[in-house]
Amino acid sequence: MSQILLKIDGKEVGAREGMTILEAAERAGISIPTLCHHEKLEPYGACRICTVEAEIDSRPKLVAACLYPVEPNLVVRTRSEKIDKTRKMILQLLLAHAPDAPALQDLAKEYGADKDRFEKEASFCIHCGLCVRYCAEVKKKNAVGFVDRGTRREIGFIPEISSKECWNCKECFPLCPTSALQAAYVLTEALMTPAISFKPEKEE
Repeated sequence: MSQILLKIDGKEVGAREGMTILEAAERAGISIPTLCHHEKLEPYGACRICTVEAEIDSRPKLVAACLYPVEPNLVVRTRSEKIDKTRKMILQLLLAHAPDAPALQDLAKEYGADKDRFEKEASFCIHCGLCVRYCAEVKKKNAVGFVDRGTRREIGFIPEISSKECWNCKECFPLCPTSALQAAYVLTEALMTPAISFKPEKEE
């Protein structure tokens, strides 16, 4: 298979056909931030924090590095004023959902993002889809999925599946960049646990 040559941050990088900019950058030791990417999962492009500037024939455009395929003579910039502003805005929107998430706080410091820029929608879920996709693509269990649409979209465990599969698995837990997954599981577990009935003590 022929090698594709491109430039990332001024460095000539060799990549295989079918690779994404993110994969080529990782191969060359160039860091691009991600929140919804996992090497075992198909590219998803949900968080967009991996946005970079790609240029062919002097026409630059912002693209998601985890989705955009490499091309011959592609010129990529992973940091610029435009890129940093874009990532800052994305982070501020995500922080409205999960203001205390360590992964977001670390990135917020790097890009100067204000966690109070937008009104809080503290659902804790940033819709990265890591848990849903890992359970479906790797474990083949489909025990967790998205619930509702739009601004009300959340992740939730499917009780009849999770009650059998999740207790001894929980491989998706470390993937969650916020506390949303663990909180959803605890809630589901509580709803599945039969209420304990107490008999009143007899008065002597």
